[in-house]
Order: sequence, then C-alpha cells, then structure tokens
Amino acid sequence: MCGAVKFEVHGDFDSFYLCHCRYCQKDTGSAHAANLFSQSARLVWLAGEEAVASFTLPGTRHQKCFCRTCGSAVPNTHIPGLLVVPAGCLDSELSRVPTAHLFTSSRAAWDHALGDVPEFSGLPKAT
Repeated sequence: MCGAVKFEVHGDFDSFYLCHCRYCQKDTGSAHAANLFSQSARLVWLAGEEAVASFTLPGTRHQKCFCRTCGSAVPNTHIPGLLVVPAGCLDSELSRVPTAHLFTSSRAAWDHALGDVPEFSGLPKAT
C-alpha cells in the first residue's frame, strides 16, 4: 500500500482460495482472506524485503506476512515449497477466479445473500 515493498511473481498460481476461518477474518478485518497459492512460482523481491515482517499465531499454522511501514499484507515465503500471495496486494489484474471458499462453517453472519446490497462505483454521496 505504501510502496515500500515491491515484488514480482514469476510463474503460475495453482489455486485461489477465499478462506472464511476465524483467523483469516481477524487478520484481514473482513469476511475472508483471498490468497493465491503456488508450489512452482518464484517470488522476486524488487524492494523492501527488509520491511517485511511475519506473525505466526502461537499453537497454529496461521501465519501472516506484512509491511512493517504500513501493515499491508505481502506474500508469504516462509512455508517450505509453497508461495502464498494475498490477492489484494497485486498491482496487476488477476484474471483467475477463486477456486473455492474454505471454512464456510465459520462464515461471518453478515456474509450471506449479499446480492441485494446496493453497489456504488465509489464512495456514496452523503444524504
């Protein structure tokens, strides 16, 4: 978000999951995390690798990597043989659609039947 961390991904993603587990809800502050996974793609840091921090929730495998400057999510390279990239941190367009929703038994109560919620292309005007 702040531009301190820059990277490129070389290769393809294997899957794109929307995870609704409670951990992902807490670390995104939203209904779910949207992460891309690859066992073969390679991450190349262009700038700011030293600005990347990670947090692992004790007693779990749940881990988040983030920029120390602004806190935004960045790719996770700490899982051997797996690259995990938060979809929202990419600057390029992503043509891939999600592979699946995970942990839907933990789905937020307000994350159902959203098709009828009004949509705005930007911030709505104050009434």
